[in-house]
Amino acid sequence: MSARADWLADRVLRGLIGSVMRLPYRSRVPVMGAALRRAIGPLAGYRRRAMQNLALIYPDMSAETRKDIANNVCDNFGRTLIENYSFREFARHLQETEATGDGLGALAEAADAKRPVVFVTGHFGNHEAPRHVLTRLGHNIGGLYRPMANSYFNDHYAKTMTSWGGPVFAQGAKGTIGFARHLKGGGMGTLLFDVNSDAGVPIDFLGRPAMTATSAAEFALKFDALVLPYFGTRNPDGLTFSVDVEAPIAPGDPIAMTTEMNARLAARVTEHPEQWFWVHKRWKNKQGRI
Repeated sequence: MSARADWLADRVLRGLIGSVMRLPYRSRVPVMGAALRRAIGPLAGYRRRAMQNLALIYPDMSAETRKDIANNVCDNFGRTLIENYSFREFARHLQETEATGDGLGALAEAADAKRPVVFVTGHFGNHEAPRHVLTRLGHNIGGLYRPMANSYFNDHYAKTMTSWGGPVFAQGAKGTIGFARHLKGGGMGTLLFDVNSDAGVPIDFLGRPAMTATSAAEFALKFDALVLPYFGTRNPDGLTFSVDVEAPIAPGDPIAMTTEMNARLAARVTEHPEQWFWVHKRWKNKQGRI
């Protein structure tokens, strides 16, 4: 996409987000979901790509079912987007949400020992919900993120991650050094590992090889960090979440650790396929789809 097209797309998104942000929180979330489901998702090709990926992974699934899931994927995308722009209200909305899961004990021990923690998660439910809940409980969690291809949009979207919580770094030489120093000092940080990485290795995800970065495991091994998968699953009401901190990933070979991370996320996606971001080009490499 040209710089001019990126600029125009950003203008449209800024206008939509600005308009929706004027609504009360409990109205703006479903309204933004509906906007992505009914208009933006189909027009931008998100629904089509989601259906293509669903057909790749579930070839026996009916076209009608794929379309229904893809529509719900777009809805979740819209809700997540506006929730993250509404990060202060989102945090207040999560005040009553309690974290659960087998990893909470290990997290408490790591925090007491000032041992680094690498939280790993995917674009599922709302990936920021667990960070909000654990921040409320006193943990200072940063992260490392991949900037969006549209630099105009990234300029303001990045603020939804960097304006609260611990230090958040953009991927790149400078950001990687900053994130490494944060962990070395006993910090906590989040990595989303479910996007295509041409520099990664093919690791099974939902039954097909997907190019996956092993950087989360490598960071953990280098700094003796605890690796904890966590997930924020959207509840049926569309507004509240279940936040689960899973049992730690055992240290070992980076590929084996990353394989287990993929398996943990795959289990979530299998249970709630409509909550994963199927619009990513997940199963591809430089030569095209695997």
